[in-house]
Amino acid sequence: MNLNPKFPLYLPGVKNRNNNVSIIGANLREDITTLGYYVSENGGIEIKFQNNYRTKEYSSFSAILKIFIEERQLHDVKRLGMAVPGPVIDGKSSPARLNWGLDIEEYKKDFGFDRVYMLNDLESSAYGMGLLEDSDLDAIYTSGHLEKGNVAILAPGNGLGEAGYYFDGQYLRPFATEGGHSEFSPRTNVEVEFYQFLNNIYGIVSWENVLSKTGLFNIYRFLRDVKRHPEPEWLSERLVNGNFTEEIYKAAVEDDVMICKITLDTFLEFLAREANNLTLKLKATGGLLISGDIPQLIQNYINKEDFYEKFKISDKMEDMLRNIPLYLVKKENVALHGIALYSAYYQE
Repeated sequence: MNLNPKFPLYLPGVKNRNNNVSIIGANLREDITTLGYYVSENGGIEIKFQNNYRTKEYSSFSAILKIFIEERQLHDVKRLGMAVPGPVIDGKSSPARLNWGLDIEEYKKDFGFDRVYMLNDLESSAYGMGLLEDSDLDAIYTSGHLEKGNVAILAPGNGLGEAGYYFDGQYLRPFATEGGHSEFSPRTNVEVEFYQFLNNIYGIVSWENVLSKTGLFNIYRFLRDVKRHPEPEWLSERLVNGNFTEEIYKAAVEDDVMICKITLDTFLEFLAREANNLTLKLKATGGLLISGDIPQLIQNYINKEDFYEKFKISDKMEDMLRNIPLYLVKKENVALHGIALYSAYYQE
């Protein structure tokens, strides 16, 4: 599959063509780590194959990388790119959800790569989103073009990823943030109760405690344990034995279970509010892209008009917010493709 940038991403190496560079791209996640083998071609990349590995079954990323190279009989791969769920500083990262220490110099030395790159997974996703077709985006509200201004990216999944593109007048330049760890603030009396509930658990309450898979569970158990919404016995069994997020969604849509519908509605209200916060902080007049496992799973549940109305509520900035285009990213593996694209065309 050939992938070529559709956004005007700042990748200086594209001008040099960097053709036929072999790359291993890796997206490291708490549950599944995905590796893909790519070759650069005509300013884009071609993915040859990819494998998934259960992250917690391995003691290190090196163990997964070694197996991937041996299984696929790869020789003389030139570059490695890694997308990781945490901050990257001086080529090193220690993501809390992985319990691995990661150092690009280690992989250069042990595997003989010419170059190794490591980016935060949302920054990697920003590069990967530059490869998307129009059909990969579902418009919540559309106005203008993505490239005409800064762009914000919001992605609730295992954690809460936040990133952006800075528009320099010609190119979009992706950058990472750790905004998901900024403090959550309540707005209503019920939300004050919710905050106090979370404060007793976490101490400092971050937006990630609200907008993530754990956050979805936090909303549900607050409604169940504090607000005393009834939980059907059969649902309790399914939640224990199944995928929590999927079971909540199915119970809301297929079984019309009220506590699950309120859980999803509350989650989406908080998502709209944090989308507003991020857009204002980045002055993202070019648009907002919403990605991540949870929005992709509940895509058909989202009331787009209601989400847009909640998104643009502001004390003084509603005129700006009402014109921001909002898109839901439907495509998977954007972080994997993004780190491969970056590794192919980044130029020191």
